[in-house]
Amino acid sequence: MGIEIERKFLVTGDGWRAAAHAVVPMAQGYLNDAASIETGAQKASVRVRIEGEAAFLNIKSRDAGTTRQEFELPLSMDDAKALLELCVGGRVEKRRHLVRHAGHLWEVDEFLGDNAGLVVAEIELDDPEETFAHPDWLGAEVTAQTRYFNLALAARPFSSWDAAERG
Repeated sequence: MGIEIERKFLVTGDGWRAAAHAVVPMAQGYLNDAASIETGAQKASVRVRIEGEAAFLNIKSRDAGTTRQEFELPLSMDDAKALLELCVGGRVEKRRHLVRHAGHLWEVDEFLGDNAGLVVAEIELDDPEETFAHPDWLGAEVTAQTRYFNLALAARPFSSWDAAERG
């Protein structure tokens, strides 16, 4: 069983762009909906993702917070495209920029389409209590705010949020 320890933050400004050393386009969708996760009817999200030239089926436990169970299985591109057609809600499209800072790898997701304007940074850690340097472009932490989960963004995109929700 895989365990993901991850923290998520909003990104302020463009200071991270100069440090980005790779960009990977992504398209993903979910085989279950956000409501089933929030009500407890289902205990995991099931995602199909095309990540550059690779494709995966990913299952994550619904736990909010820094630690979740995660399983990732490779798919053929044909299977991934077919499964994306079965997804509920909208598709989440983004460009993932990889940025190294003070010994850690940050994944800065620049969302596109209905989620355009949202930029978040994620860091995967070895331990929930692990300390790390905060780059100057890092904004508020949103790890436990479920509206920033990609599953939630597929169901209710950033473009539909009001000013208060955007922070």
